[in-house]
Amino acid sequence: MSAFAAMLKRELRLSLRGGGEMLTLVLFFVIVGAVVPFAVGPDKALLSRIAPGVIWIAAFLAMLLGLEKLFGPDRDDGTLALYRLADLPLAAIVAAKVIAHWLTAALPLILASPALALLLAMDAETFWRTLLSLLLGTPALAGFGAIGAALTVATRRGGLLAPILIAPLSVPVLIFGVGAISPSGGADQAQVAALLLAALSLTVATLSPFAAALAIDWGED
Repeated sequence: MSAFAAMLKRELRLSLRGGGEMLTLVLFFVIVGAVVPFAVGPDKALLSRIAPGVIWIAAFLAMLLGLEKLFGPDRDDGTLALYRLADLPLAAIVAAKVIAHWLTAALPLILASPALALLLAMDAETFWRTLLSLLLGTPALAGFGAIGAALTVATRRGGLLAPILIAPLSVPVLIFGVGAISPSGGADQAQVAALLLAALSLTVATLSPFAAALAIDWGED
């Protein structure tokens, strides 16, 4: 087994060991969407129109909850300092953490999205576009989350500061994500939004491990 695969397996095992945290993310995601009908009323037409934005906001907020677990425990027990001396590059270690974060934070939300689709009176076609949009866009949120967590890992109460840093970066993801679900300009605009969302996720997922590793190096120095 390669060092990267072993690192990914370790991160997944640690994340799954705290299964209650994953359940908390899913429940938070569903609850955020569930309170919307109480706020705007039972108008099905209105709910279906705002559903894409609600689902993306719920997914964004839910993924913020697990950011402190990305590097915080490793900093507290000294493992983060040892990572800098490992044969495996720090950027590869961060990449394994980002992949594990997506698998244990974003993927459960995507699997739970049918519950929100029912609550928000979403039709079948819009629901499938929502699934595709979340699959294409959540890797970017995971990458931005890793950068924010790395920038604040050496900061006291960094878990409160990281969301503030990440929110402006995540705005394009939310815009393209919603645009890929309910475009105002028709199917062509939805396709363009989906392609831009995929390109953004690919770029962020590729560059974020290097940016986060650099931020950790600066913080440790």
